Amino acid sequence: MKFFLDTANLDEIKAGAALGIVDGITTNPSLVAKEGKDFKTLVAQICEIIPGPVSAEVVSTTCDEMMKEARTLSKIAPNIIVKLPTIPEGVKALKICTAEGIKTNLTLIFQPLQALIVAKSGATFCSPFLGRLDDIGQDGMALIHDIRHIYDNYGFKTEILAASLRHPMHVVEAAKAGADVGTMPFSVFKMLLNHPLTDIGLEKFLADWKKLQA
Repeated sequence: MKFFLDTANLDEIKAGAALGIVDGITTNPSLVAKEGKDFKTLVAQICEIIPGPVSAEVVSTTCDEMMKEARTLSKIAPNIIVKLPTIPEGVKALKICTAEGIKTNLTLIFQPLQALIVAKSGATFCSPFLGRLDDIGQDGMALIHDIRHIYDNYGFKTEILAASLRHPMHVVEAAKAGADVGTMPFSVFKMLLNHPLTDIGLEKFLADWKKLQA
């Protein structure tokens, strides 16, 4: 499974990139707004740090306006993925993007039929939001299983990008369910390698080595 960071913070992105296992970045208007920087400049800087897919989201709600944004965003860098909302106007824009060779990430997916429709329309990624489903008492992980089953049935090339991952077990379960990508906040990313027994074991090894040297 590929690891994406869900952030627009350059320090977090640089720290993740230094570990060598960050495959891409997802952003959204809320994350960009937190940084207080010019949107296009910030996205271009992110694309320089991370050579993999970088999702940049449109903020329009009509097909024509989305396409204006999509064409502008796609020119920022070759690794830009245009993020579109999974609404009827977004699907219209998706079809045009597919025809024009613009890569896309269809976001805010909460049920299998949405994922089926965006795959039929040529989306590069579909982003089911697991944590938000869990928040309202639904099984977010079941959605990944359903989408994986449907995509495998028909050989769709659209990648399943598990989003709204709130903790490391979300990442584990998404990987077991067959998600192609997991995108997560930097706070979750930092916990992926953590285990208390690792820390205890390393401390013991180092203590024993000091005794040997003495």
